[in-house]
Amino acid sequence: MTNSRTSSNRNKIRNSLDRRIIATITAGSAVLALSGILFGLPPAFAAEAPIGLGTAGSYSVLGGETVTNTGPTILNADLGVSPGTAITGFPPGLAGGATNAGNAVAAKAQADVVIAYDEAAGRAPTGDMAGDLVGQTLAPGVYKSTGPIDVSGTLTLDGKGDPASVFIFQVASTLTTASASSISLIGGAQACNIFWQVGSSATLGTNSSFKGSILALTSITVTNRTTVEGRALARNGAVTLDNNTFTTLGCAAVPTSGVPTTDVPTTSAPATTTAPATTSAPATTSAPATTSAPATTSAPATTGVPTSGVPTTDVPATDVPATDVPTTDGPTTDVTATESRGLGGANLARTGSLPRTGLEAVPIVLGALAVLMLGVATLVATKVRRRH
Repeated sequence: MTNSRTSSNRNKIRNSLDRRIIATITAGSAVLALSGILFGLPPAFAAEAPIGLGTAGSYSVLGGETVTNTGPTILNADLGVSPGTAITGFPPGLAGGATNAGNAVAAKAQADVVIAYDEAAGRAPTGDMAGDLVGQTLAPGVYKSTGPIDVSGTLTLDGKGDPASVFIFQVASTLTTASASSISLIGGAQACNIFWQVGSSATLGTNSSFKGSILALTSITVTNRTTVEGRALARNGAVTLDNNTFTTLGCAAVPTSGVPTTDVPTTSAPATTTAPATTSAPATTSAPATTSAPATTSAPATTGVPTSGVPTTDVPATDVPATDVPTTDGPTTDVTATESRGLGGANLARTGSLPRTGLEAVPIVLGALAVLMLGVATLVATKVRRRH
């Protein structure tokens, strides 16, 4: 009877221990899975970086052979050509930045276009594209074609809520947009992070709206009344313009996760409540009322201090400065992202309250693995003891 009870107790203890071990393993697995979901593991899911344009980033238009214009085209940034030297049609066209024709500055920008073109062409594709892109909605990524690409209507690019999202289009031959076509941006996508690497030439249809930087191997033709939010950068051929408007801007600052980009208001620190504005004023009771009392400092913000019966004129306000109140309740700077992109489209550092890279999540993953391995080891040891 005693042996039976002892055996039963042992079985209960073993079953309890098994349940604890299984719970430990389950918890470790859950932590490991959650770590992967929250923080990701590099590098498979890393966000695509923008193409570095170097000095070419300051140009609205840069041709290889010539730049020609008809009508009152407006460029808000630089205009240049290299190795060619001919720029015609300015005026009546207007360039908001510098004009560099065949000089060393233009040559350096053209060299940077070559580097950017090769970088864009060398990115690993994340998706394919073919034919006409009209009606499609594309997520951030690198899209590659094996032939010409057309946009006959509206193409939508969805940033998925990430203003730093990047779109790279590797067009094998020609890029052609139809009249009145458009590139629509949603979900935080920005034109500064859209790059069209074109294997031959690009033609933008009349009255169309285009977004992104075109890096064409040969030529770029922008037809009548087309607007471009981006750049036309041709390596070897001409850029032809006709009554167009170019808007070439850097990317907007990406706000830090959970922190607004506006300055932190300092109104929570009263302007003068920490300064005893009129505590030195009671001495005026011995002074005749007709004299200028040296105490009732009616300086700005002496709120809540009674001044009845005491004149408030001729009293210097310097005793109670209304400024220099520490605003330690919250910093007024450095609440936005750590860096803003310039015209070159440089990458913007992203910060947040959670780790954004796999390296930052290593301690959590290792901890989860340790818990998991401990549970497995305990389970194995228990099984061994049972056999003996």
